[in-house]
Amino acid sequence: MRSLNQIKRGFKVGLPIMLAYFPIAVTYGVLASQAGLSVFELTGMSLLVYGGASQMMAINMILLHASAIEIVIATFVLNFRHFIMSFSFAHRTMATPLKWRVASTLFITDETFSVTTVEKDAAKQTNGHLFYFTFVFVSYLSWVVGSFIGGFVGDIIPDSISQSFSIALYAMFIALLVPSVKNNFRYGLIALLAMILNFGFGQFFQEGWSIVLSTLVASGLGFLVLRRRVL
Repeated sequence: MRSLNQIKRGFKVGLPIMLAYFPIAVTYGVLASQAGLSVFELTGMSLLVYGGASQMMAINMILLHASAIEIVIATFVLNFRHFIMSFSFAHRTMATPLKWRVASTLFITDETFSVTTVEKDAAKQTNGHLFYFTFVFVSYLSWVVGSFIGGFVGDIIPDSISQSFSIALYAMFIALLVPSVKNNFRYGLIALLAMILNFGFGQFFQEGWSIVLSTLVASGLGFLVLRRRVL
């Protein structure tokens, strides 16, 4: 009974994330289909990568005809924060079984990580690991299913409509940036620096490599600036 209650609570907590992920995933699926990926390929990316911002960036780089290595490096850099969040989650849930901790970390995202910080007491509850796993996994399923539907729909809707979905790429990055800038204006300066560097590197390198280099340099300088502020 306690196990079922934890699963129900996990689903209830995960429902808002599911509802938020689904339309974005559908949009990603349409854009990926427009970029030339098959339904199998774009759904596979959601299954294995599971990073909205990085997947959107990868689709944009595909449209720019970037090489595979450029896309892999850029995606790795953008998703590196997932390592930090996963380690933090695993550390805070030491009271839960190891296999469930490992399984849950595979589905950690920015949104689900935020929930785990609020629901940190669940780690001390009986079968609390089921609560964590349920809401991170249903969020993951929402993203994967939405991607599949978007890819399927992208193959049948007119190009004039599917092309209008491309604005979602910029809207998503703005939505990610604005809250961070509100908390610390330095994030805005880092984003501006990345834009300037991308333009500068674009004069000497292919567009894919300019994105990779500007991301690495801006992130490195941003880390030093923010680290100095903390110290």
